Amino acid sequence: MAILLVALTFVVLLIPGLTSYGFRNCIQSSVIINSYNCIARGLTDVKSAVGDLPSDVWYLNISYNNIQTLHQGSFGHMPFLRTLRLNHNQLQRLDPGAFENLTMLEKLHLSSNKISNLSKEVFCGLQNVSWLFLDDNLLSSIHPEAFSHLTNLQNLNLSMNNLHNFEKVVQSIHPLQKLNTLMLCSNQISSLNHTHRLPSTLRWLFLCKNQLATLDCQQDFFLNISWLDLSYNNIATSSLQTMDLRKVIYLNVAFNGNFDILIFIKNPTVPINRIDYSGLNLNNDSKLKTMCRYLKGFNINTLYLSGNKIKTLNRGTLTDCPLNKTLDLSRNRLKGLGCLEFMSKTNVENLIVEHNLLKELINCSKKSHFPRLRHISFRYNRIWIVKGNAFHFAPNLQTLYLNINNIVFLERYSFSGLGKLRELRLDNNLITDLYENSFANLTELRILNLRNNRVSVIFSKVFYNLGKLTTLDLGGNKITQLKNQSFYGLRSLSKLYLDGNQIKEISRYVFSHVESTLLVLDLKSNHLRYNTTRETYSPFLTLSKLYDLKLQAQQPYGLTAIPQGFFKGLKSLKALYLAQNRISSLSSDAFNELGQLTYLSLAEDCNGIQRLPPGIFKNLKNLQILDLENICLQYMRMEVFSSLTNLKRLLLTKNALTHINIKVFENMTQLKYLDLRKCPLSCTCNNAELQMWFKKGPVQIVLPYNLTCPANENSYFHDFDTHVCDMEIKIKLFCSSFTSILLFIIIPIVYSKFYWMIKYNYFLFVAWLHERWKSEKELYKYDAFVSYNTHDEEWVYKIMLPVLETSALRLCLHHRDFQLGRDIIDNIVDSIHNSRKTICVVSRSYLQSEWCSLEMQLASYKLFDEMRDVLVLILLDNIPDRELSTYHRMRKLMLKKTYITWPTEPEAQQLFWAKVQEAVSGKRPSEGHQGIKIVKW
Repeated sequence: MAILLVALTFVVLLIPGLTSYGFRNCIQSSVIINSYNCIARGLTDVKSAVGDLPSDVWYLNISYNNIQTLHQGSFGHMPFLRTLRLNHNQLQRLDPGAFENLTMLEKLHLSSNKISNLSKEVFCGLQNVSWLFLDDNLLSSIHPEAFSHLTNLQNLNLSMNNLHNFEKVVQSIHPLQKLNTLMLCSNQISSLNHTHRLPSTLRWLFLCKNQLATLDCQQDFFLNISWLDLSYNNIATSSLQTMDLRKVIYLNVAFNGNFDILIFIKNPTVPINRIDYSGLNLNNDSKLKTMCRYLKGFNINTLYLSGNKIKTLNRGTLTDCPLNKTLDLSRNRLKGLGCLEFMSKTNVENLIVEHNLLKELINCSKKSHFPRLRHISFRYNRIWIVKGNAFHFAPNLQTLYLNINNIVFLERYSFSGLGKLRELRLDNNLITDLYENSFANLTELRILNLRNNRVSVIFSKVFYNLGKLTTLDLGGNKITQLKNQSFYGLRSLSKLYLDGNQIKEISRYVFSHVESTLLVLDLKSNHLRYNTTRETYSPFLTLSKLYDLKLQAQQPYGLTAIPQGFFKGLKSLKALYLAQNRISSLSSDAFNELGQLTYLSLAEDCNGIQRLPPGIFKNLKNLQILDLENICLQYMRMEVFSSLTNLKRLLLTKNALTHINIKVFENMTQLKYLDLRKCPLSCTCNNAELQMWFKKGPVQIVLPYNLTCPANENSYFHDFDTHVCDMEIKIKLFCSSFTSILLFIIIPIVYSKFYWMIKYNYFLFVAWLHERWKSEKELYKYDAFVSYNTHDEEWVYKIMLPVLETSALRLCLHHRDFQLGRDIIDNIVDSIHNSRKTICVVSRSYLQSEWCSLEMQLASYKLFDEMRDVLVLILLDNIPDRELSTYHRMRKLMLKKTYITWPTEPEAQQLFWAKVQEAVSGKRPSEGHQGIKIVKW
């Protein structure tokens, strides 16, 4: 098994199947396949953006980079490009022919750069461009023929540049026979002096925020202009009064300090009913009434009076004004409007009073009605109270905007009489309480927005009469609980927003009154929390039509766990948001009920999920988008992802993935988009196939060239060396490595346990080669080799040696018979094998000696080699078994061998020497002799 595991770490099988591709600095849209974004990539040249893009690109956005120059033919391989965005770069130079071959380009965005001039050939080849944006640059000069190649140009924006010379601008656009709109605002133009005419097709001309004082142009210069903006200049009344403006349908001369509108409108050639009267200092009743008298009898759809510093409007001030559709009083200083007495009987449909100082909306129950009034906007004021019947004057009102005020109080029946109201916006106020009669009469209301107020409780039957309401937005309030009757009466509600509240619990009966109609439910950023998956609980059991559910970012701890059957009943759910919830426990059957789900987000749960249980997505056959960004995912397992057969987008950004087996993607046959940014993929052979898979195919890997190797930030995943990962080399490396590892393991073990046996066999082999060993028939050089310790040398020389050698026995002693200068091991081996027997004189000193142990061990090897008794053991000391147990080799040998004990009694010593002589000479001693002890194993 161990060998198999080692083998698997070296051998990787090649798996054919789904392949992928990616671009160095661009991301292909997952919705529009011909659309590419290369935004904010820090690029300094165009080539690094478009170099690896295909030729069939339609839309290309390279905005917010640091590109300074466009060289000739920068986009030459993109003949099908329709829209090109290069805004917010550092462009300073556009070489001639920079856009050549873009014959199908329609929109070119060059805004917010540092272009100072336009050469003659800069737009060569752009004959199909209809929109050109050059605003917010440093343009000071334009070649007279710079736009000559733009034969289909209709809209040209040159605002916010340094084009002081209006004549040169007109000269450059004169050839444009299809130009419809020209924007020249904020260019410091001081004169309209000219020799060339404007293109006859030009209808919209913007000259706002310049330095025009006298126009200094021909009287019919604006003859064909329909929309003329001359606001924020210094134009005198007389300068404009002489101009022929008969065809102008909108004229804006706001905020011209020396302009008197009341003198200007006396000119019979001026279309006074088409003037924007904003910013013309009409700040009192007298001026407004005078203006209205001049306008009387004209047909005016929209009367713009914004920015006139109007503080009050008295009864009848605008009575003579022909208000047919829209009245705009925004950006004045009005503190009150009464009940609209200032405009008396009128046909106005839209009333816009935004960005004023309105504080209170009074009761208008007995005031005149405006039956044609359909829309009122009082946004961006300081309204703090809405009295009862405040809008009684507009019985047919359909939309009412009171958002972004300071409303604290809504009196009872504030909206009384608005039986036809369809949309009511009260968001971004300070409302704390909603009562049963707050919306009592709004039976036709479709949209109610109460977002970002201070509502804490939704009492029962507050929305009782809103039977036709389809959208209710209560997000951003302080709601802590929902009562079972909170949504009673909302029989048509389809969208409910409760995000950003403090709801801690949802009863399974809360949505019982909207269960048959609710389609969208937003519970994001509340205080919902569940601690265990063992509990069985579903607050959505009856919401069978719900298709969008947001539960992400529950505060402050997140959901933590999802109870069993939590999503039971959501048969139609298409999108589920569970991000930022620190989910630590997610069971494998959590999503079993969501067979129709197409979008699932579990992103930003790095403190929670970390590991997905097998089979968690098994029922999500229709899932198309899966967001798993930053969940600390470490492995991608087949048993987790194998069922996602219809998945198109998989987001795995900022996970802990170091290795990905591409088999995981085999079943994802519809996958088109894979995001692995900021994943620490290891640059090793484990990922060799993944690197190969990155390089081509139908799956887009988002910015694969940005993936660095974790061990070295200067090396990249896409080009780490995979040659060593070749199969043949892998096998060779495995074989050699495995063998080497095996030898490194075995050799030390063999060395430590069998060193002397190996040494002995080595000398045996050498002796055999030199024919030094004698056969059994030949005589030995010695009868016995004596192995003893130096502490026992006196006994050996004075007692044993005289007795045995006088008996004609030849003994070998190392002090006497070893060859001088020769290795001691060689002397020992030779002496043992030149002797018939080996006598081991065993004592306590002998047992403690390493050399004696070696001599005994080598003699033992001879015993095993020749398979006969060659050892004679003499025990000088009486050594107990417990003491002998420490020397396991000696004890083991004595259990198997006969040994002779040295007796201390003189009368027994004669028998002792007889037995030694018999043991050395090879004759078997007679049975019954004392001093001999036979022990069997």
